[in-house]
Amino acid sequence: MALTDLMIRKLTPKKRRYEVSDGKGLGIRVMPSGAKSWVFRYLFDGVPRRMTLGTYPGISLADARQKHGEAMQLIQKGVDPGAKLQAEKAKRKAAPTVKDLLDEFWEKELSEKKTGNEQWRLVQKDVLPKWGKRKVSDITRRDAVILIDKVRERAPVGANRLLSVMIRMFYFAAERGILEHSPLMGMKREKEAPRKRVLTDEELKKFWLSLDTENKEMDIYVLVKLALKMILLTGQRGGEVVGTKWDEIDFDSNFWNIPKDRMKNGDAQRVPLCPMAIEVLKKAQVYSGDTDYVFRSSHVGEGTPPKVKPLTRQALTRAVSRHWSEMEIEEAFTPHDLRRTLRTRLAELKVSDIIAERVLGHKLQGLLAVYNQYPYDTEKRQALWQWENMLQKIIGVKEPPASNVVQFARQ
Repeated sequence: MALTDLMIRKLTPKKRRYEVSDGKGLGIRVMPSGAKSWVFRYLFDGVPRRMTLGTYPGISLADARQKHGEAMQLIQKGVDPGAKLQAEKAKRKAAPTVKDLLDEFWEKELSEKKTGNEQWRLVQKDVLPKWGKRKVSDITRRDAVILIDKVRERAPVGANRLLSVMIRMFYFAAERGILEHSPLMGMKREKEAPRKRVLTDEELKKFWLSLDTENKEMDIYVLVKLALKMILLTGQRGGEVVGTKWDEIDFDSNFWNIPKDRMKNGDAQRVPLCPMAIEVLKKAQVYSGDTDYVFRSSHVGEGTPPKVKPLTRQALTRAVSRHWSEMEIEEAFTPHDLRRTLRTRLAELKVSDIIAERVLGHKLQGLLAVYNQYPYDTEKRQALWQWENMLQKIIGVKEPPASNVVQFARQ
């Protein structure tokens, strides 16, 4: 007799499991626990076989009969439906998760990129907690849209940065054969209005005095204070500043030599060190002169002896975002705005665009980049001298004594 839903619901557990047939090999098995599952018994190449079609009521009677019919069609085509199902399950189990993809993405690509650590941080923060255990093949474009919208609510610019990493990550998955096609193909970032924030004279004064190393009321790690000052004095990027090593500093010639592998544009950069910048380095040496890094992190890594790490760009960003109002500055700003401030002030000082751009480590454009290989070291030093003189007047301090510009021994 063919089964009905009412009959199935009335089936009660016994001491031992038992099965009730629906016909043509399809039946429902009732376990002592009361659980019910669909089974299909069949012959394939003369050998008795059995496969499970799912549990009831998740798989209804109608669903079970449909699956049974599909299995019968496979048998007629010479395909063992049970073996096919097991192969699909094994493939599914072996399919990479998003965490697996991220690990491979880091090993094969991100670890080799200058911005790899920052991109890795973005996906670790927002992608891994949400998707880490999910199969890569299950992630849809809609999933990505929802995730990015959530991030955009708190960090519009950060959402664009994360989307860029995710787009590249899924293209990487397609290149590596994990996916046939990226579900994020064609997704676009939202347009960003270029930042124009430049600190005023009054804001610069408040900023500088708030970061005095003797100012105990401003609860910012002292080397973070000094690193922020170094950005303002030299115009270098936050990542280039925090990663500074002592062997990059030449106190004989008063130059900071940034190797090309630490520069965004891939070109080595020589930054002239003027008195105020040297004063910052001298203070930093008190706290980290016995390590490789000028701006060492307060956190130490694992190992014996513990591994010393530099500050991160995020440490600078957090310090500014948490304390800008405490500095009595009315409009928020970022560490990168300090770099823009220096560039703007160089223009006020009538420093030529070529020299100002070279101070910031930007490449010359067009034919100039090909034919003009002059380093502009003297001109860059003059520009930064002018900037320090202007800044001294703004913050109301006297010029550092001449002794500050001579070489000092590492401790």
